Amino acid sequence: MSAPVFLLSSEADTEAGALARCTPGVVCAVAGSEGHHGAQVLRLRTGEAVELVDGRGRRVMGRVEQLERNSFSVLIDEVRDEPAPSPHITVVQGIPKSERSGLAVQMLTEAGVDAIVPWQADRSVAKWSGKKLTTGREKWATTAAAAAKQSRRSRLPEIGQPVTSAEVAAILAEATLPLVLSEAASARLSRVSMPEAGRIVLVVGPEGGIAEDENRLFNEAGALTVRMGDSVLRTSTAGVCATSIVMARSGRWD
Repeated sequence: MSAPVFLLSSEADTEAGALARCTPGVVCAVAGSEGHHGAQVLRLRTGEAVELVDGRGRRVMGRVEQLERNSFSVLIDEVRDEPAPSPHITVVQGIPKSERSGLAVQMLTEAGVDAIVPWQADRSVAKWSGKKLTTGREKWATTAAAAAKQSRRSRLPEIGQPVTSAEVAAILAEATLPLVLSEAASARLSRVSMPEAGRIVLVVGPEGGIAEDENRLFNEAGALTVRMGDSVLRTSTAGVCATSIVMARSGRWD
């Protein structure tokens, strides 16, 4: 079984200092919410193997040295700085209904995407406005962090600011390979040649589909419209299915 992963992304989370300064042989104290989770929820034991990550590629491996009520300390055995994977994969996700929004972010994170951008599409059922522009993105970030730990990632996916359709077109225009999922497309995603480097952008429409004006914008930006199979997937699952194809075809899962 894999060692549990704890995310230490702030100075307050570790009394020994940021993970950037940790080296083998140093004892790192884990406090705060992660310390409580390890000591009280997971009920770690002395000598148990754990991993600490900073969300930016650093992975620290060690064993529990000491346990307190709401914290624990780790004797560090090894430190790895894992490079950013290539090609970079961004999923622009049409904002799903609230009950499926978290599911989409969770699965995309577990699949390994590097960035997730919430898209307020014309036909999005869920609408982010006012405070929801902030709280919606915060919920996505919280979900992504939890999913990254569960999937043992050392890098958190970037959660972008909510974007309009015009802004999506601008993102596509800058991509090495801009892709838009559509059930009406004739080209198959499984047959598209993938770059070994650069940036792949994959647009997933909302439950109501992508509007004609949006398709025109994306086509003008140079996007390739593709489909997966003959079945029509929900927006919350279409992204992770398409991502799986891209991961395999691009060599990310080699």
